[in-house]
Amino acid sequence: MENKFDNAQLYLRLALGAGFLLPVLDRMGWLGAAGLNGNSWGNWENFAAYTHTLMPYMSKSLSGIFALLATISEVLFAVTLIFGYKTRLAALGSFALTLTFGISMFFFAGYRSPFSFSVFVDSAASLLLSAIPVYKWSLDNVIRAKRA
Repeated sequence: MENKFDNAQLYLRLALGAGFLLPVLDRMGWLGAAGLNGNSWGNWENFAAYTHTLMPYMSKSLSGIFALLATISEVLFAVTLIFGYKTRLAALGSFALTLTFGISMFFFAGYRSPFSFSVFVDSAASLLLSAIPVYKWSLDNVIRAKRA
């Protein structure tokens, strides 16, 4: 089967991976203060407070746990997508996380928010990536070739 997605899937993996990694660096304060060079949070406390605005039905401590789980997931998805390891699974997880985030933004940060930040586009792109049959230039492809 000829794969017409070689370049597109690589670009999509790298774009999604960077799209997960950069916000994590922002919330850790590694890119500078909030508002500096386009940073949204600048530190963990600002990010945890924002997470609570998206989950107002939870206590601050519980939403803080979800902020940590989301951050761990984003780092995991970033690394696995960039290197192309367990790509389909990472893409499906990425789809679920961004869809959940987008829906929360829609209801608790305003209906335009997830569209202004392309959250639903990232979610759809992740779902599309999960449907690609072969991930050329990936660890998945190297592993598949060794098994064949």
